[in-house]
Amino acid sequence: MMRPIFIALIAVGLLNFSPICRAAYAQGEPEVVDGVAAVVNGEVITYSQVRGLVGPREKLLRAQLHGDELVKKIKETRQAALNDLIDRQLILQAFKKENYQIPDHFVEERMHEIVQQDFGGDRNTFIKTLEAQNFTEGEFKKMEMEKMIVQAMRGHNVKLQTVASPVKVEEYYKAHREEFTSKEQVKLRLIMIPSHASDGEAAAQKAMADEIFGKVVNGAEFERMAQLYSEDSTREHGGDWGWVERKTLAAPLEKAAFSLDAGKISKVIEFSGNYYILKVEDKKGGETKALADARQEIEKRLIQQEAQNLQERWLASLRSKAFIKTF
Repeated sequence: MMRPIFIALIAVGLLNFSPICRAAYAQGEPEVVDGVAAVVNGEVITYSQVRGLVGPREKLLRAQLHGDELVKKIKETRQAALNDLIDRQLILQAFKKENYQIPDHFVEERMHEIVQQDFGGDRNTFIKTLEAQNFTEGEFKKMEMEKMIVQAMRGHNVKLQTVASPVKVEEYYKAHREEFTSKEQVKLRLIMIPSHASDGEAAAQKAMADEIFGKVVNGAEFERMAQLYSEDSTREHGGDWGWVERKTLAAPLEKAAFSLDAGKISKVIEFSGNYYILKVEDKKGGETKALADARQEIEKRLIQQEAQNLQERWLASLRSKAFIKTF
């Protein structure tokens, strides 16, 4: 006698856009070569199934990459897709072994949802779309039922915790404080005076930089001084670099900029054949959320990680008991 799997699990997540409907709007490149990609307990997975799964991703890769890098990425993408198909087949086989079943009305309701949501209730357009993709209605219905089975089995075999351990939350917070710290930024203006050392003018240029420094610390407008004397690319904008994050400037300039308080001006900095004067107009970021404020986010992450770990252990158990051969 067939046993019904938990109906509530089947309903979860079934509002996703159907794969075949997505494919109807994709312009994939047809490939005629086919063969056996893997065998899972006697069930065959073909290369065309793999390519069908990775088609949109491969199209994007071909537009972005070339040569050896493209070949490498396509190989990795196809291998990941094959692994997913193997796991999917193992889940379907586990469902069959347990004598579970999906009630027919669930499948019919799902088909009705697809026609209503993706085709405006027009069944003729739905059928024509299937025909254009070389699917019969029966084949598509089978795909949707298998999708429901996989979702239900994952939910049935991966029992989620609803609360993360306070100890684990605190450990995560301590180990990942940077994730809860906003990016530190300074609003920067800069004057750059080249040393012209190769022309023997370093001393004169340094004296000019010192003179400019004296003017700005005594009240001269920094923006105006930059427009008059700076040879940096931002000269016309009064040396305005806008908001700058760490690792944007060279190390000596970054150290000086981020050590200044808002409204302060650095001493003349000699670096890489140039003299620099920095002004930090404002600062923001660099604040770390308190544990109490980050707790909910951390709990969510830990629960998701645990779900992934449980799922992987379950799948690893299925793999260990199966005969799997890839080609």
